[in-house]
Amino acid sequence: MSDPDPDIWSGIDDLWTWLDSHRPLDGRQDLLLRMLKLSEEVGEVAEAVIGAMNHNPRKGASHTWDDVQSELCDVVITALVALRTLTPDTRGVFERHLTRVRERSLGPL
Repeated sequence: MSDPDPDIWSGIDDLWTWLDSHRPLDGRQDLLLRMLKLSEEVGEVAEAVIGAMNHNPRKGASHTWDDVQSELCDVVITALVALRTLTPDTRGVFERHLTRVRERSLGPL
């Protein structure tokens, strides 16, 4: 078995294609739910951080920092799939925006 393609953009396209072929709703409802999925994933990050910090007396230390890392990866993947839902130029849109954010924070590169 060969290693999967490490290119993030082809991976996002693959996930978007799979989701698009398995969507239960069409149009604006599907778009809305794809965007709301991001909030769900961010909530899972919060839950993992609380669990990793043993801050829930009922659950105790229910998560590890590795769980937090995994949940953060889910947020990134979900956000990029949501962006892909809005535009097929996901990579270009993201890279242009990243350049603007970097320049705003670090100055001209």
